Amino acid sequence: MKITRFEDIKSWQQARELTQDIYRHTGQEKFSRDYGLKDQLQRASASIMHNIAEGFDGGSAAEFVRFLGYAQRSATEVMSGLYIALDQSYLTAEDFESLYAKAQDTHALIGGFIRYLKTAPRP
Repeated sequence: MKITRFEDIKSWQQARELTQDIYRHTGQEKFSRDYGLKDQLQRASASIMHNIAEGFDGGSAAEFVRFLGYAQRSATEVMSGLYIALDQSYLTAEDFESLYAKAQDTHALIGGFIRYLKTAPRP
């Protein structure tokens, strides 16, 4: 499949799903009162999407790779924040595992895309 817009990118699609899940969980009563953690997780998950989209418009493969790296680090930030949410009992173990796996999958998809862009023949 040819990518003609950032919405076509599988890792962006996965990041969007992750962000929806993060917003749903951080909106729950107990979690929503921890404004710092709620805000941090929401911003980090949205940052994954934003950096993929911004990198797509970067003008070069090298610039795109740079922004994908930022997106990947934001995915790692989400994974770390999920441990805090688990430790504070804002998430059940099952919800933690589900969200963590989605963040991990997003991270892996971005990594695969980075590898592809670094090795793809240039036109």
